[in-house]
Amino acid sequence: MACSSNWWRAPVYFTVSVLLAFLAISTALRSLPRDNSLPTKTTIAPLLLDASSALRKSGFNIIATLLQITPEIFISSPHSTIFAIPDSSIANASHTSWLLKHLFQYHASPLQLSMKDLLKKHRGSCFPTLFHGKNVALTKVDEKERVVEINHVLVSHPDIFLNGPLTIHGVLGPFTSMDPRYVNQGWDHIQAPICDSNLSLVSEAIDTKNVVEWTHVIRLLSSKGFVSFAIGLNSVLDGILYDKMKLNSVTVFAPPEFSFVASASSLLEKIVRFHILPRKLTYMELASLPANATLSTLAPDHDLEISKAVNITQELMINQVKIVAPNMFESKKFVIHGISQAFKLDELPNTSR
Repeated sequence: MACSSNWWRAPVYFTVSVLLAFLAISTALRSLPRDNSLPTKTTIAPLLLDASSALRKSGFNIIATLLQITPEIFISSPHSTIFAIPDSSIANASHTSWLLKHLFQYHASPLQLSMKDLLKKHRGSCFPTLFHGKNVALTKVDEKERVVEINHVLVSHPDIFLNGPLTIHGVLGPFTSMDPRYVNQGWDHIQAPICDSNLSLVSEAIDTKNVVEWTHVIRLLSSKGFVSFAIGLNSVLDGILYDKMKLNSVTVFAPPEFSFVASASSLLEKIVRFHILPRKLTYMELASLPANATLSTLAPDHDLEISKAVNITQELMINQVKIVAPNMFESKKFVIHGISQAFKLDELPNTSR
């Protein structure tokens, strides 16, 4: 029974940890620039006070306090719906202030959506958030059982607050996982589902840790002087991502001069894709392939071919172009080889200059 005398310590310790987390987060967020077009705290103070009180009664202490201190993070339109993240998911957060701001914005919508409204929607419906360009999707809707999941996260506390233009629900956890390490590698830190123009789900969120870190590839190319090819790749990246969304490894052949950055977009994209393989092949792996072996590229119906130089060194060549900087950059997901000139497409005999 000795441990029963200390029963009060657990909630006290948790309260202290929540308070410390709040102080760290709110201090960081208050240092961010504010949008003067947002509603002022003075005009909505009574509403915020009631909303914060309702959140605290349901155990969402951190969001309750942040809503009073920095309401502009959650409210940016005449109507708003907030999905409150549990204290346990925030208390130990080590994200930078702007990452936290994005996380909270991704859990707020400019639409007013009560539980009744959510239950009327069908599975696969998307709706916008305050984080620009990112939607969330209803992944489960059971009207009979009154169960709703958003991004596979249960709405555990529906209709915590319903008053005027503001609706608040509590959720079981964050709608996205975030790790600052991946932001530095060029990965998208908000892993959101892909929705079409009709706000219907096209593809669920992809774990960006398992796909090619294209931003990192482009930075590395630029840092080594392959600027024109880096510009070309960046220009056509949206098209590559559209139909190769889940590509998890690539080989990039980078020419030092790439004169097609000003070409028509369709031509530029075809030529850039012709320099990328949809799998990772190091120099040794390429060298182990037999002469005349074909390599599929991201350009449909346009393959590369292994060729060996006819000299004593037996240098490895691709489409008769020499690899001058093998394994220039390599990660688990990609490898970049420097080549002496751009590859020639059959229908474009002058693609290398």
